[in-house]
Amino acid sequence: MTATELIAPKLSRRLACWVYEGMLLFAVVFIAGYLFSALSQTRHALDNRNPIQAFLFVVLGIYFTWLWSKGQTLAMKTWKIRVVDAHGKPLTQQRALLRYLLSYLWFLPPLAAAWLTGVTGPETYVLISGWVCVYALLSRFQPQRQYLHDIWAGTRLINAE
Repeated sequence: MTATELIAPKLSRRLACWVYEGMLLFAVVFIAGYLFSALSQTRHALDNRNPIQAFLFVVLGIYFTWLWSKGQTLAMKTWKIRVVDAHGKPLTQQRALLRYLLSYLWFLPPLAAAWLTGVTGPETYVLISGWVCVYALLSRFQPQRQYLHDIWAGTRLINAE
């Protein structure tokens, strides 16, 4: 691929894809949570909280690793965005898994800050929202407009048109 083909889509399109992905993930999390609850006989939502969070982490990891190694998730297909490695080739499953783990940079810093400062509820939401905006805008300062986790994982988002 040429350098012009490896340019990131506009930030607004990537964020729209990100929001749409979140809506689609509702179904994945719902079905996985239902399956976990049925198999573990969990009767109350707060029972088995840590195991279900670990289970959902693994389920989402499988979901993203598998689809990114194929090039696109459903939301990415809709918004005509593709994920490739730094040279424009399809991702290996190892690189897709690394991208999945590093993508938690969208949420871990504000969650850690909320935990360390002891804030709860609306304040945590404000921290997360502010950090997501800052993190997204940081891509504007990168020469190829990629997110930090993509740079560190050796991946990039490109137009799939």
